[in-house]
Amino acid sequence: MPLAAIVAATVLAHAAFNGCRLSISLNALSMGASTLTVGGLMSLIAALPMLLGVPAGRTVDRIGVRLPLMASAAAVGASVVVPAAFPGLAALYVAAACVGTAFMLFHISVQHAVGEGSAEGDRKANFGWLALGFSISNFFGPTIAGLSIDHLGFRATFVLLSTFALASLTLLSTRRASLSHRPHGRAKRAAGGTLDLLREPELRRIFIVTGLLASAWDFFVFVMPIYGTSIGLSASTIGFILGAFAIATFVVRLILPWLSRHLREWTMITTTFAIAAPAYALFPAMETVPLLAANAFLLGLGLGATQPSIMSLLYAKAPAGRAGEAVGVRSVVLNASSTVLPFLFGGLGAAVGIAPVFLAMSGALAAGGFFARRRRAGER
Repeated sequence: MPLAAIVAATVLAHAAFNGCRLSISLNALSMGASTLTVGGLMSLIAALPMLLGVPAGRTVDRIGVRLPLMASAAAVGASVVVPAAFPGLAALYVAAACVGTAFMLFHISVQHAVGEGSAEGDRKANFGWLALGFSISNFFGPTIAGLSIDHLGFRATFVLLSTFALASLTLLSTRRASLSHRPHGRAKRAAGGTLDLLREPELRRIFIVTGLLASAWDFFVFVMPIYGTSIGLSASTIGFILGAFAIATFVVRLILPWLSRHLREWTMITTTFAIAAPAYALFPAMETVPLLAANAFLLGLGLGATQPSIMSLLYAKAPAGRAGEAVGVRSVVLNASSTVLPFLFGGLGAAVGIAPVFLAMSGALAAGGFFARRRRAGER
């Protein structure tokens, strides 16, 4: 399947998923839900993916990406529309669990489609184009959701977001013949269990860094609606601030080909921590929209630069025939942080307020920066 079509399908499905996350948070808050309840909803989005990531990766290794991509795009569309059909907090819980699981499978499959379909010399650049697609949907998903909530209401917004996922399914269906498919499981695969992947020092470092950076990314998506609501911002304004973050990831990924020629992978990762830690420390001091948007943009510049480097390292170090499983382990790490942190920070925010939560995230990223800096020294 052409890379451009893969990226376009990803933009559509991820816009539905990302807009749904914001809509679920704001819909729950509009019903009077507490910070802890919103944290529980955000954790639920990642809970089943955390348990199913490795089996999903093995399945993609075994049967290819065609069926998982198409099935997951359809499931995202069906999950997003649930709160429109059955308004209420219970429907938000169902939607959170289903949309998170569906998009986990889509995410693993699309990463594997790009990694498997790329020559080694082109892989980092192709992952960069895929990351650029995620940046586009990171902007349009929350921005469209915020505007739609303010002007059309929550039910219409969920219906609108579901159409993006169905458009992704339509695009994939028209190109399905070019998607890899192994109906008899003939893929060559290196022996060993999942724990063997964790015993590989370089893969283990990649998974640790993935967890920290995923925490930083998901924390922003989780906490900004809560913080924005607490200082009286509208849904459109909160969507705009999330959009500023997404625009920054788009900008930095546009120049990634140039950056990649001058910075090695671990140098790029260390730089990300150096930008993200102070950005989080600054958030509690800001209440005006221009300052919040500017700081969100700064954070996006840092966090947006690392995905191609991490995925390139992951495919370079994964055993033969087990790249999908390695991506699945990475998905487990991503979703573990997304499951635990909203509960942890939601409870902390309910107990002591939002400012200490921002500072705790900043401290965790500073520690991650020291870890990555040591690995960077070994890269020289």
